[in-house]
Amino acid sequence: MLRGRMGATGAAFNLGEATVTRCAVRLKTGEEGHAYVLGRNAGHAHRAALCDALMQRPDDAGSIRQDVLSPIADAIRARQQLAAGKAAATKVDFFTLVRGDV
Repeated sequence: MLRGRMGATGAAFNLGEATVTRCAVRLKTGEEGHAYVLGRNAGHAHRAALCDALMQRPDDAGSIRQDVLSPIADAIRARQQLAAGKAAATKVDFFTLVRGDV
């Protein structure tokens, strides 16, 4: 159940339901990984759980961070900057002109 608030400060209410896919994996070496993904993408959930399990292995954590997590973080940052740039382009500065008879 998704929760919402009016104006981000009002009382919480039930907005609606959402589908979530979950996955749990256990590597042959014993590490377990878990993931929850919004929607019905089982492959996405499996890859996220596998990354979670591999991050627990000291030998693999660095390469997972460099090859998987850093590019994802960079893509998210780029998307946020693009959205901020588009929003900034629509910004309007209002000013008040003072008439001479005031």
